[in-house]
Amino acid sequence: MAQKPSFSDLKLNNWIIRQCATIGVKSPTPIQSNCIPQILEGRDCVGAAKTGSGKTLAFALPIIQKLCEDPYGVYALVLTPTRELAYQIAEQFAVIGKPMNLRHCVVVGGIDMVDQGIQLSKHPHIVVATPGRLADHLESCKTFSLSKIKFLVLDEADRLLSGQFDEQIKTIFKELPKSRQNLFFSATITDTLEKLKEVSNKDMFYYEAPSISDAVTVEQLEQKYVLCPKDVKDAYLAQVIREFRAENEDGNIMIFTDTCKNCQVLSMTLNDVGFENVSLHAMIPQQQRLAALARFKSNTVKMLIATDVASRGLDIPTVQLVLNHTVPKVPKEYVHRVGRTARAGRVGKAVTLVTPYDIKLLQAIEEHIKTKLVELKINDSEVGKIFAQVSVTKSEAYLNLDEGDFYEKRLINKRKKWILEGLDPDEEEAKLLKKHKKKKKSKRTKEESDL
Repeated sequence: MAQKPSFSDLKLNNWIIRQCATIGVKSPTPIQSNCIPQILEGRDCVGAAKTGSGKTLAFALPIIQKLCEDPYGVYALVLTPTRELAYQIAEQFAVIGKPMNLRHCVVVGGIDMVDQGIQLSKHPHIVVATPGRLADHLESCKTFSLSKIKFLVLDEADRLLSGQFDEQIKTIFKELPKSRQNLFFSATITDTLEKLKEVSNKDMFYYEAPSISDAVTVEQLEQKYVLCPKDVKDAYLAQVIREFRAENEDGNIMIFTDTCKNCQVLSMTLNDVGFENVSLHAMIPQQQRLAALARFKSNTVKMLIATDVASRGLDIPTVQLVLNHTVPKVPKEYVHRVGRTARAGRVGKAVTLVTPYDIKLLQAIEEHIKTKLVELKINDSEVGKIFAQVSVTKSEAYLNLDEGDFYEKRLINKRKKWILEGLDPDEEEAKLLKKHKKKKKSKRTKEESDL
């Protein structure tokens, strides 16, 4: 049996290896041992491996090694789809690059643009950004340049290249030099990533973890589902948490749901029935989101309720249970959600609440991951005991929710999108209001006919 390579075998500097040891990373994972030497040789790279396989260090370590040979800013640009992931990536660059005084800048929405502009004007070595906010900076100010970057990294490349960010990425790519080295990393392979091999200007190295085409989720992950009526789902969720807590008092739990509103209501409900938690969704101001994440990461709070904003890339080793309050409509999102547990060889558990309306979605997930989920039987009589309390508490949470605040923030985001699309925001808002009134009237008519 061949001996596993060490970081020394990958020709990394000793000080970088020592820094890896400070965060508990003693030996390279397969994606690191395959990609790092190729990146150091100057090749473009596509790396695909399951969540929790060490993709961030696979590009961060060779970039830092190359940077210390010729330190200037801006040396590398890392694009990622979510704000939280941007901060996490920047954190790893900061820890590994500390001995060489690495300077980094995070450019994401929800933070003052002027402050970010000042940071960018100081020529940080590494810029980690979400496409929307970086494109805003490039269009509105000229205090920094990306014309000399050596590395472009697309983390969660499948999502960045799915079409959602096309306009922003075009704006960014116009500012980049053609001679750069391109690194694309993802947990899932898509046709777009396959095509990158064909369009790359350089000799591209392509690494796909051997098992990624077979079972998409890791072996250490125990995957189950709970079949429950739609109207009683929240009580079943509470009972699953109770049963898990009875066996594991200190384990961290992540709960995923579908919308910002449902996320906030569920968070308020569970807090009020005795399950202390923090929530993470797009309607929460950025500083509050970071504070919530910090409390969860530090084990101050052991439960995080989130939308899919937290399903990609976040590395929180202490997560032992992922609960899907809603079944993801796209199987790939299921993979990203459950990938928050059973990371880096650890064991983990994922439980999905399935109503009779979700059976087809469950079957699509099972087909995608090539694994059958096992049914988890829940004590119905225990659910019955807590149903009334959970139901009443949820109704109160809806009443206490600041609907106006939610609507206002959503409208601001929509108006910004309409402006970027060249539409009149006032006209589009009027259309939206008309549609909303029509929908409300239709719902009221249906309720009256059911009486």
